[in-house]
Amino acid sequence: MNSIVYLVPALGILGLIVMIMKSSWVSKQDAGDDNMKVLAGYIADGAMAFLKAEWKVLGYFVVIAAILLAYSGTLVPDSHPTIAIAFVIGAVLSAFAGWVGMNIATKANVRTTQAARTSLAQALKVSFNGGAVMGLGVAGLAVLGLGSLFIVLVQIFVPEGAAATGLEMKTAIEVLAGFSLGAESIALFARVGGGIYTKAADVGADLVGKVEAGIPEDDVRNPATIADNVGDNVGDVAGMGADLFGSYVATILATMVLGQEIDASADAFGGFSPILLPMIIAGMGLVFSIVGTFFVRIKSETSSVQAALNMGNWSSIFLTGVGSFFLVKYMLPASLSIRGYEFTNMDVFYAILLGLVVGALMSIVTEYYTAMGKKPVNSIVQQSSTGHATNIIGGLSVGMESTVLPILILAAGIYGSFSFAGLYGVAIAAAGMMATTAMQLAIDAFGPIADNAGGIAEMSGLPKEVRERTDNLDAVGNTTAAAGKGFAIASAALTALALFAAFVGVAGIDSIDIYKADVLAGLFVGGMIPFIFSSLAIAAVGRAAMDMVNEVRRQFKEIPGIMEYKGKPEYDKCVAISTKASIREMMLPGAIALLTPIIVGFSFGPEVLGGTLAGITVSGVLMGIFQNNAGGAWDNAKKSFEKGVEINGKMEYKGSEPHKASVTGDTVGDPFKDTSGPSMNILIKLTSIVALIIAPHISEKPHTVSIDQQLNEQTAKEISVKVEKVLEKVK
Repeated sequence: MNSIVYLVPALGILGLIVMIMKSSWVSKQDAGDDNMKVLAGYIADGAMAFLKAEWKVLGYFVVIAAILLAYSGTLVPDSHPTIAIAFVIGAVLSAFAGWVGMNIATKANVRTTQAARTSLAQALKVSFNGGAVMGLGVAGLAVLGLGSLFIVLVQIFVPEGAAATGLEMKTAIEVLAGFSLGAESIALFARVGGGIYTKAADVGADLVGKVEAGIPEDDVRNPATIADNVGDNVGDVAGMGADLFGSYVATILATMVLGQEIDASADAFGGFSPILLPMIIAGMGLVFSIVGTFFVRIKSETSSVQAALNMGNWSSIFLTGVGSFFLVKYMLPASLSIRGYEFTNMDVFYAILLGLVVGALMSIVTEYYTAMGKKPVNSIVQQSSTGHATNIIGGLSVGMESTVLPILILAAGIYGSFSFAGLYGVAIAAAGMMATTAMQLAIDAFGPIADNAGGIAEMSGLPKEVRERTDNLDAVGNTTAAAGKGFAIASAALTALALFAAFVGVAGIDSIDIYKADVLAGLFVGGMIPFIFSSLAIAAVGRAAMDMVNEVRRQFKEIPGIMEYKGKPEYDKCVAISTKASIREMMLPGAIALLTPIIVGFSFGPEVLGGTLAGITVSGVLMGIFQNNAGGAWDNAKKSFEKGVEINGKMEYKGSEPHKASVTGDTVGDPFKDTSGPSMNILIKLTSIVALIIAPHISEKPHTVSIDQQLNEQTAKEISVKVEKVLEKVK
């Protein structure tokens, strides 16, 4: 394979070294006065308590799933019991990636608040560097873990001189798929559980605090305010970290699976270049994301935070595109083919470039539909003037409309990348899109940090200008969070198609014919899965929010002096409600995602399962875009009132009737954008990975055996013939 394969974990280590340096810098910043430190301590303790409770439950799941995977690896020659070890490693690293993000976020939040006392530029610097720690940690762990495990598996399964397209390499990558399964499984539970936690607290705090009691969102008198700020960390940070870790790994794996089918024996890497390319691109993207972080800076209070973040994002995308050209020319042979489709190494570069463009366009479209001051958000603001119902109607309309352009962009991306390099082109386009995950996640994670910083400023009673600075960052953070989710759902669509193609190859089917009744039935069932998944997640938020509302009302009623700052709210009761509800309610949606492909595949075969996966992918992408954008638009419509908006010639501010209507819309949109919506991309990829894992077990073609096994069988037959001849002579 050449020593270039060792470059992959080396680049992962580089990312982790820079992460540690940035984490050290953030930790050294001033954390403010004692009151601020106490409040930040409450948030950090609540977040860690949730993670411990979640990890305890997920620990049982990982052990049971690993035992089942180890057993399944003994049943077919295309797999191996070591898939269980890969699964455990993927699960542990995914959970650890979430912890890395949450740990730095609970340090950066109060330091961002303190920095906002001096300037907007310093507040952005602290919050963005906190986000960068998470981005580099997630990408660094993914590149290091995947690259190292691949090297080990090749040493175990692939003898020296074996072809990259051989059965041995196929087995190694099938075992590597266990790593992705572990990462995506933890990501799903972390995202759903964290989403339920944060939105139960947020909805409860909003409905009683802002609407009924008329106090600010993060007022220290609100018993749910600590739980709300804890939720920002466990949902939007830890959950998001595990989410993008899983997405990153799944995209690289899908490309490697298809790359294994390509005969590239003319290259300088023993034919391994199509398999190695996506990992090298990921490592390169990590390096260019580090470079991009240095472009995120502003000079004055009037500078655009969004423009600064865009500068970092675009620079990393541009550098990755340029670097991919030289990488593809260096690694790949001049001509290649996959499943009869001929293409050149330059076609692969064009596919990567197209993936980067698709990712950038998805972010631009999402920003348009969710950013303050843009037409879609302004339309919701205007409709708030006539009440709560018209605000809801406006948000739903914006969310539905926002699916049109992203779907057209995705369709063009799929068609274009396939025309360049076949199915490998689709997969490598997704890998190119995900190459700058470290930067995307840094931009995404800075939002919850800024949100927490604003909460601490409000609870600490800091001057008005401090909250104005944190609100500026938070509003931009809402838009970047929505753009990040749009980016993730776009990668899910491309990756799902690549995993889908890999599943078809392993399962031994040539096509999926929807003219068949059972396949069409599977398609409809698959289309239903994202809806029931979303229903369960949103209903869970609703039930937990009801408990939260009742608890907050009880405390306002029974604890004397809360409103006069004389009585202290029982924050821990609200934290406990969110923790218990999220752990309890995350199980059923997770079970649906894991069990659906297993039940369909073993009951009806691979072709029906293929139809089901197609339904889940199409329906899930649409649901994800709709919910993410509707929720983001509702949120920024509410935030527009904090600066003041003109409706029918009159300025409206916080506390007005239109503002109350916008709070209702934001409350409805909260579980859309932070619970069910962002879970769609994990649902899509997780079901496809489970299908790929079980594909050898439900394959319609005879199970393949290795050359060594064939030789052993031939030897056994020869011995048997000789024994029979000897017996005949004895008789």
